[in-house]
Amino acid sequence: MSATGIFSLFPKLSEKALKPLGIFGGTFDPVHFGHLRLAEEAIGQLALAGVRWIPAGQPAHRGQPGTSARQRLDMVRLAVAGNPRFFVDAGEIEAAGPSYTVPTLQRLRAELGGEQPLVLLLGADAFAGLESWRHWRELFALAHIAVSHRPGFPVAATALPPVLGAEFATRQRDGAAALGATPAGGIVTFAMTQLAISATQIRQLHAAGRSARYLLPDDALDYIQTHSLYRNS
Repeated sequence: MSATGIFSLFPKLSEKALKPLGIFGGTFDPVHFGHLRLAEEAIGQLALAGVRWIPAGQPAHRGQPGTSARQRLDMVRLAVAGNPRFFVDAGEIEAAGPSYTVPTLQRLRAELGGEQPLVLLLGADAFAGLESWRHWRELFALAHIAVSHRPGFPVAATALPPVLGAEFATRQRDGAAALGATPAGGIVTFAMTQLAISATQIRQLHAAGRSARYLLPDDALDYIQTHSLYRNS
C-alpha cells in the first residue's frame, strides 16, 4: 500500500468515531517483539483505532545508527505487514535533519485535523527522560501521552523528576475513555506484558554470530541476514 493510501485510512476512522490514534516513534534498530507487543496491547487497553509507526530518520537522542534509515524503515514495514491496525509513516525518514517529536505531531495535526485524538506511546524509561526532549511541554498541546509500565510497577509522580512529576500529577487521566474525550493534553498509563528483549541485545547477538531467532519477526530477521546487518556492532 502506498503512503498516501495508508494515510487516507485515518481520517475515515476518525470521522466515524474519533477513536484515538496511537503514535509510536523510535529508532527501531531493529524492530522486535517488545515493540510489537507494546503497540498491540496499547490498542486493546486504550481502545485505539490503530497505531501509526514512525521510524526516526536521524535520532536526536542517540548517535546515528549503524543501519541506514531506509533499512530500519524496511524492517518495520516487514514486521507490521500482517496487522491491519498497524500502519507505517515514513515522514521522519524522508525529512532532512534530526527527528524531533513536536514537528512530527504538528505534521500529523495538519494532516488529520485538530479534533482527532492522538496518543503518543512511550515506555516508562523514555517518559522519565521527557524533560530532555526538545520543546517537551508543547507535546501536550498536540497529543495525549500513554506510558507503558511493568505489571505491578505503576508510574508514580514521586518517582519522576520534580517538574515532570508535577506535570504528570496534573495531567493524569483514568482509563481509555478519557483519551477520546479531548484531542490532546492527558497522560494515561497501562501495564504491558514484559518481554526481556532489546534492540541492543539483538545487535550484540548478530555481532557475535549467535542466533536472534524468536526475538523479532522472521521477516525482519531474514532481512538482517540478507543484508548482513549488525555484523560489526
